[in-house]
Amino acid sequence: MRTIIVFLKFTIINLLFVLIISNNIKAQSTEKFLIGNWIGAIDIQGTKLTLVIRFNFNDKDSLIAVMDSPDQGAKDIQVSKLTIRNDSVIIRVKKLSVTISGLLNKKDSTINCLFRQGILSSPLLLKKTDKVPTLNRPQEPKPPFPYIINEVSFENYIDSITLAGTLTLPEKGDKFPVAIMITGSGPQNRDEELLGHKPFLVIADYLTRHGIAVLRFDDRGIGKSKGDFSKATSFDFANDVEAAINYLKKHPNIDVSHIGLIGHSEGGLIAPIVASRNKDVNFIILLAGPGLTGEQIILKQSALISRVEGLDEKTIKDNNDLSEQIYNILKKEPDNSKAGEKIKKVYFKSIKKLTKEEKEKSGLSEDKVDIMIQQVTSKWFRTFLITDPQIYLSKVKCPVLALNGANDLQVPPDEDLVAIENALKKAGNTNYKTMKLPELNHLFQHCTTGSPNDYSKIEETISPEVLQIISDWINNIVK
Repeated sequence: MRTIIVFLKFTIINLLFVLIISNNIKAQSTEKFLIGNWIGAIDIQGTKLTLVIRFNFNDKDSLIAVMDSPDQGAKDIQVSKLTIRNDSVIIRVKKLSVTISGLLNKKDSTINCLFRQGILSSPLLLKKTDKVPTLNRPQEPKPPFPYIINEVSFENYIDSITLAGTLTLPEKGDKFPVAIMITGSGPQNRDEELLGHKPFLVIADYLTRHGIAVLRFDDRGIGKSKGDFSKATSFDFANDVEAAINYLKKHPNIDVSHIGLIGHSEGGLIAPIVASRNKDVNFIILLAGPGLTGEQIILKQSALISRVEGLDEKTIKDNNDLSEQIYNILKKEPDNSKAGEKIKKVYFKSIKKLTKEEKEKSGLSEDKVDIMIQQVTSKWFRTFLITDPQIYLSKVKCPVLALNGANDLQVPPDEDLVAIENALKKAGNTNYKTMKLPELNHLFQHCTTGSPNDYSKIEETISPEVLQIISDWINNIVK
């Protein structure tokens, strides 16, 4: 589930994009000294992130640089401009309002910088190094693989787009049960790659080794899939999943009586939508799938994450009260322009009541309002806000496995699993199982706090116990 924090306290997490900056700067002594790797760390409101900047010359003798955020699993981050004047270094990321400005000290090979993003700032001491930190992901499968891997594509005829993915098939056998993987919110590739982890790749590898075929595909507009992700909602993504089902029904190696869906986070909303209307779905697995409305999920996750990050209860309550006012406007005013103006009035009225210290605690600021409005008035957000999963879960007749981590702060497990179970009972579904798994977060990693800030720092991609539970449950359904 996308962590929707209206006031963008965690804007720094948005440094997950790729670009290379290249300016036609003639090589001077300072530029030559910069060649190599420079590493440092910033501290944004208690969140520490390592940054690496790598300088080099291209074949035209121009200085180029790329930025990495290893803690987030991000490489080659987009930068818009690089300026070198004598010993001063300025790096800008215009799209994210990021500026890193510093002074080079050649004697100790450091650049003493100030990192700024909007109203946020942090000291940043970059030091030249031969070693660049790499993320250890021990579960990521490596070749050779004991199964068949096919690159595939299929058509969503409803929306006239071509989707691309990977179908893995066990080597031994003729016709196999199959699971279609459905990603969580935000643009995702077929591996659901985020923060250096590839959970869908790990799941697909495990299941295929245990006799289950797996189809995972890039979201529309992502990777090799066509279409426009920015204009799509959960219901559009449901059409994409049905296109995958139609493709598999014609595949010679698929047991069409055992086509199932595995949805993570928002994917756990999409799976019931599809299963409620498509009789070809034989089973669904919900990995931290929502049982509550989008609005309920967002408010609960905002409070839980804020609490773990150290915000006081008054600030948490004030932030959620403001969020509720904004959501009420969105539900009553369909026109984005009018909704935006009303939201601005409510937002600025709330800011004026705060002291400078309270503003810093809450994360509220006037320069963030336009970005926030653009986010909450998007077609996806408006749809997600009001969608009730129980409407679809109450129509699901096929076997259901719902798993939640006990430390999940994005989809609170207790309320969520109760809501899912109640809806399935209403459907008259007796073949379901819900499980709250101890010490696991939203990504099903073993953890202590469940904070999203820890996702990239944890080496485990997904709990081995979860992999076994999924595999055993599917194989039991097939038998």
